[in-house]
Amino acid sequence: GGIVGVFGYGGGIGGRYSDVPEQFPGVEHFHTGRVAQPVVKYYSTENLRKLMDLWEKHGSGVTPFHGGDVIFLGTRTENLELLFDLHIMGQHLGGSG
Repeated sequence: GGIVGVFGYGGGIGGRYSDVPEQFPGVEHFHTGRVAQPVVKYYSTENLRKLMDLWEKHGSGVTPFHGGDVIFLGTRTENLELLFDLHIMGQHLGGSG
């Protein structure tokens, strides 16, 4: 599981906190989300742009792919609810957990 429960998935967002935030203030929170691959199994250019715009605004902007899923690496706790905009976009957040 994760910090955030997501409808339809047992996972959601994997929480990461630093035990020594004073030594690493830029990453004292570094939560990871996984955007499940679309049902049609292809990302449109428009869809990818929306995902990246959302992640640039609310996270680190680092987005490796894992299989067909996009991994959102690194956001702070106060930004987690904002990632539920993905649901409005028709994307599912989760996919492992």
